[in-house]
Amino acid sequence: RPRTLKANQTNQLSPFSGPSVPVTKKLPLTGNMGFYRNALGTGLQTEKVAVILELVNAQSAGLGIPLPKGTVRVYKKDKSGAEQFVGEDAIDHTPKDETVRLHVGDAFDVVAERAQTDFKAVSPRQNESSWTITLRNRKDEDIVVTVREPMGGDWTLVSSSLPGKKVDQQTLEFEVPVPKGKEVKLTY
Repeated sequence: RPRTLKANQTNQLSPFSGPSVPVTKKLPLTGNMGFYRNALGTGLQTEKVAVILELVNAQSAGLGIPLPKGTVRVYKKDKSGAEQFVGEDAIDHTPKDETVRLHVGDAFDVVAERAQTDFKAVSPRQNESSWTITLRNRKDEDIVVTVREPMGGDWTLVSSSLPGKKVDQQTLEFEVPVPKGKEVKLTY
């Protein structure tokens, strides 16, 4: 696209845009591996729920070209039709037909609180801990928060209020539906 620059003027050019690329929004809450090794005794901890946007760099999705390393800015139309800046993230060089994940910030209208409710040293090399994670949805829509807990060593989920899934050797995951305006407690 042609641009006219005056003396000493700078102009930023966008190499391309994807105005209608299908995007999946995810709301992950990720714990800390150190949580499970000790009795924390810190009471309630407020945590941030991330906002992750996923898209496939495919021609069928409106892209399908090698994406250069750089900053991706995300805009969304508001009720009046005006574009509002949602967030941005840096990506690495991404070939076509690969998934792009953008961390565009933290959800300000989803509140997460974590509390260790019990800790027991069963032996010098084994312990048990109990947790409650409270999620409050202040949005005008139902959401699902993906709680991902990084576990170390040999671990077993003994009981939980929702089904947990062992994603890999070190990751326990829960899908927690939270209706709009409600609070949900996950205990495990």
